Parts: sequence; C-alpha cells; structure tokens
Amino acid sequence: MNDTAFRLSRRRVLEMCAGAGLAAALRPGLALAQSAKDLPKLSYPVNIVNTGSNATLVLQKLLENLNYLDEFNVETKTINVQDGSKLIGSLLSGGNDICLLSGFSQVLPAIEKGATLKLVAGANILIAQALYTSNPDVKSVKDLRGKTIGTGAPGALLHEMMVALLRKHGVDPSEVQFVNIGSSGAVFKSVAAGRVDAGPAMTDVYDQQEKYGVRAIADFWSELPDYPYQGSYASEQAIADKRDGLVRVLAAYCKMYRFMMDDPKAPEAFMDAYRSIIRTGDEDQGEMMIRFTREKKTYARDLMLTPKQIDYMQDLNLELGIQKERLAFDKVADMSLAKDAVALVEGRA
Repeated sequence: MNDTAFRLSRRRVLEMCAGAGLAAALRPGLALAQSAKDLPKLSYPVNIVNTGSNATLVLQKLLENLNYLDEFNVETKTINVQDGSKLIGSLLSGGNDICLLSGFSQVLPAIEKGATLKLVAGANILIAQALYTSNPDVKSVKDLRGKTIGTGAPGALLHEMMVALLRKHGVDPSEVQFVNIGSSGAVFKSVAAGRVDAGPAMTDVYDQQEKYGVRAIADFWSELPDYPYQGSYASEQAIADKRDGLVRVLAAYCKMYRFMMDDPKAPEAFMDAYRSIIRTGDEDQGEMMIRFTREKKTYARDLMLTPKQIDYMQDLNLELGIQKERLAFDKVADMSLAKDAVALVEGRA
C-alpha cells in the first residue's frame, strides 16, 4: 500500500467500502453482503524517534509485547538516538514523525527560532530521578557550592533539572561547575567513581545506594513536582499529513501508561520486557522502576500538558537565556491529538 492510500480520509474510506458493498450486491454470483472482517484493513504508518535510554528501550519492548500498536492498527518504525538534538533534527527533516518520550525544554527555543514543531502530549511528567553523591562532604544541595555537578549539555533536560533544584535551595548556578557528561546513566557512573561531586540519575538505583557507594541527597519528584519531565512532540508536517496515525500511536502509549500504573499484571509484564532489553541478571533496578511508576503514578493518564507546565519550562529557559520571550500556548502545543487519543482508548472516538 503506498503513501497516498495511507493518507486517505475517513470519508473516502467509507465511500470506498460503501462502493465495494454496492458493487458486490449488483454483481451476480457474489454474496449479497460482505462482512466487515473481509474488507481491507486500513493501517497507519508512523515513524517514531525516541531517546536511547534503558528506560525508553524497556518501554518500547513492553509496548511491543502488549500489542497495543496492532490493536490501534498503526504500523511503526522506531529508531533510538542518544543526542537530543538528533531528535529534533530527524523530525524537521521528515525522516521521522513523532518523539514520544523525551524532555522537551529544547523544543521550545527551537520553535521560537522557527522550527515547525508542536508539543502534542505529556508522557512521564513526574521526574523519576534523584540527586546522588559519593563525596562525604556533600550532605545537602547547599553543600554543592564550589563543587562539580555532572549533567548533560546546557539547556538539556539534566542541566535544567539541576538549575531548577539549585535555585529552589538558594544556590546560584554560577556557584557550581557543571560538567557535560551526557545521559543520566553516564552521570551516575561518574558520580559513583568520584569524577564529579554529584549528579542526577534514575530511580532504578535508588534502592541500591550502598551497593554503589552513593547517597541520594535530594529527589526531584518531590522537590520539583511542577516540572514536566517528558512529553511527546511532532512536526507540523506530520500532524497535517498523518494526524490519524499520530493519534493512534499516542493512544497505544496512553494505554501502556495506564497499564503500568493500574494493572496488577504490570510488574510481571514490565520485568519480562526489562529482562529482554537489559540482560544483566540484576533485576533490582527494573523492579524499582516499575514500583516507582505504580506508587507515584508518574505518567500523564490523560496525556495532557497544561499551559502552566509549559510556562514553567519556558521560565527556566528564559532564566538561562535559552529563550528570549515566552511563547503563547497555541504556538508551541496542540493538545487536540492527545484528547482524540484518550477518546480512542476509552472507546469514545
């Protein structure tokens, strides 16, 4: 099936089906009626780009195991990249259509500079990270003055999280030395090795601090509850050309989020996916991840990002000089896709 067929409107599909039924009725020797299951099934192609973190890879495997993409009749190809700038670049180039699981602070200044992108949904909206240290002299966030902190690039998710946390504790970011290490996994290794004095990392190791010789001196989920951790965003071209497909992908992810937070079968299903991806034999981290998700209800059940949440991120960008002015909600977001996806999940579409 070619791209043109994929982009057929619902009205056109209904017209085709109706026409096929009429032709069958008029042709002698054919059945008087044709059941819906015998009609061609229209599928929706969507190209996805996500980060390459272990957490994201596990969720992708869980989604595959749950068959939710098939349930919503969407055909996807997913690639994973380590560099956040590659997420935006692949969407703007048309190589991919949507990013489902990513921090989005960098999306806002990109839109300000003319990038044709829109935030379309919330994802993991509660920060599933803690601030770790192996330096015995660092007992609180205030002790980080004059110390080194491992993060990502300036303006990236880990960096902005740390800036927000420092400011909450009255520490000027200029009083610390940020070290661009990259992913939270790489930051944690640097913290455990003592190469930096502190850094944010995932909660999967929260129960294993003694094992790794680290201590958590703050947690982001309670310190920064208004900080929207991850969202989903797409190119405006994809929204125009593949809207139905994007809605179906969002519906599949929404159903997975609800499954993880609510379904009693979720821990076992999550750990099956975890074992398939991580293959380390150490399952404590995976168990912590799903337990945290279920206890804190970290995902956006309704897929919404609010103007307040987006303005929170814009204010951080403005403080850091990454943005020059706050943009209107409609300029950066289109939550109609999320609303349609939730309606699809709940059988209201």
